[in-house]
Amino acid sequence: MNFQEPIEWPDEVEMLIDSLESESGERALSREERALMDVYETVPILESEDRLHEFWQSPIDHQRVIKSFDLIGAQGIVDPLNASRWCGTRSEDRGDYSETEADYLASIEEELPAGMDELVDLVLEFIEEELG
Repeated sequence: MNFQEPIEWPDEVEMLIDSLESESGERALSREERALMDVYETVPILESEDRLHEFWQSPIDHQRVIKSFDLIGAQGIVDPLNASRWCGTRSEDRGDYSETEADYLASIEEELPAGMDELVDLVLEFIEEELG
């Protein structure tokens, strides 16, 4: 089950991300800036075919990314990420899951679309309050 439509970030977010990417080579990003980058960079993983499984199999700093989603107030994404933490100890092939594991992961992933739907508004609010 894929999400109906991938997130389309407003120009304001895209321009800020571009600016932060270029500045990150010259200076250390603040925790708030890093959180925004983490969220922006992680969304394509969560929109992929293997969603949570791919997140846990990716080489990113999982704990930092979860804290980043939490910092911007995206509890609708934090909860499924935490509930699926066990995926990080599984085989790289999602097809190796037992039927019970696959069903459980699918039930957790059913929560993601609602969290993704509110993400753009949360990010815009976060930018205004924390980076504005």
